[in-house]
Amino acid sequence: HSALAFNPVSPQRSDSTDEFTTYFDQKIPIPQDEKHPWFSFRKLWAFTGPGFLMSIAYLDPGNIESDLQSGAVAGFKLLWVLLLATVIGLLLQRLAARLGVVTGLHLAEVCNRQYPKVPRLILWLMVELAIIGSDMQEVIGSAIAINLLSVGKIPLWGGVLITIADTFVFLFLDKYGLRKLEALFAFLITIMAVTFGYEYVTVKPDQGQLLKGMFMPYCEGCGPAQLEQAVGIVGAVIMPHNMYLHSALVKSRQVNRAKKKEVSEANKYFFIESCIALFVSFIINVFVVSVFAEAFYKKTNQEVHDICANKSFAQAVLFQSDNSTLDVDIYKGGVILGCYFGPAALYIWAIGILAAGQSSTMTGTYSGQFVMEVF
Repeated sequence: HSALAFNPVSPQRSDSTDEFTTYFDQKIPIPQDEKHPWFSFRKLWAFTGPGFLMSIAYLDPGNIESDLQSGAVAGFKLLWVLLLATVIGLLLQRLAARLGVVTGLHLAEVCNRQYPKVPRLILWLMVELAIIGSDMQEVIGSAIAINLLSVGKIPLWGGVLITIADTFVFLFLDKYGLRKLEALFAFLITIMAVTFGYEYVTVKPDQGQLLKGMFMPYCEGCGPAQLEQAVGIVGAVIMPHNMYLHSALVKSRQVNRAKKKEVSEANKYFFIESCIALFVSFIINVFVVSVFAEAFYKKTNQEVHDICANKSFAQAVLFQSDNSTLDVDIYKGGVILGCYFGPAALYIWAIGILAAGQSSTMTGTYSGQFVMEVF
């Protein structure tokens, strides 16, 4: 196993890894299963967790915004870009996980040991800026969801304060056991799957167009707006700070790096888990794209304004009375769903956005912690 020969410690730095700590002091033991040497569901269950925490970054409010705009601007035509970006993201996450398993160090620790001061500081600043940018849209996404759920009674700034406060409360869960924290994230992902799945079933997208858009890498009649949206999809899906997060999370499993078999086994199960987690995140993203592609592609502001006004929605004023193409975001997306499919669709949408914002804010905080403490 050539990777085992990798020495993460440069001659100038200490051999001790004690100076580097992580949020997770607990190590999850891996059960032995001699009856199933090639594949064991017990072992897969023990390794399950880091991949799903990593997949949260593929479901944050920024991704949801990108999905709904993609559907409204290009219909189903850019689903293949989403699929391709997710596959590329999976390959990058696999490398990050392998780094953590094989070396026993996460990406920030390796950068700390391998690079001189100036390049290290430049890398640190770049990653911190990426994390700050992600955190901003995650917190604001949660605040928008709270505003929708409270029927506008809680302003955006109030939602931001609530999100910041409850994020720190939820982060204390890891003190009660890592598995409980992972269960919370699994619960939030389930909420997203159920809520956005409900919207998908309600709208009933054209399955033929969906499959065509997903597997035919072509965008007929697309212009600058669709190209810009395609670039936005890739940027929303592939996040640099997620590599630091995933390489750190895999260290929470008890793997003896002196044994080639255990390292290979850990790499295998972490990759299987990542595949499952990113498949789930991809399906949830497809739900959102499909809902807005089916219901709102080529719609005009005037059409939406009239529907909302006829149903006495006060938010009808958000949409100008003209024939320009519908301009949509996370907030307007919820309002439009409410206008077309009833208040239940609006509130269920807001719950999904809240779950996306809350979970991604927490994983973003962990990413910041891992990067900040060692760079």
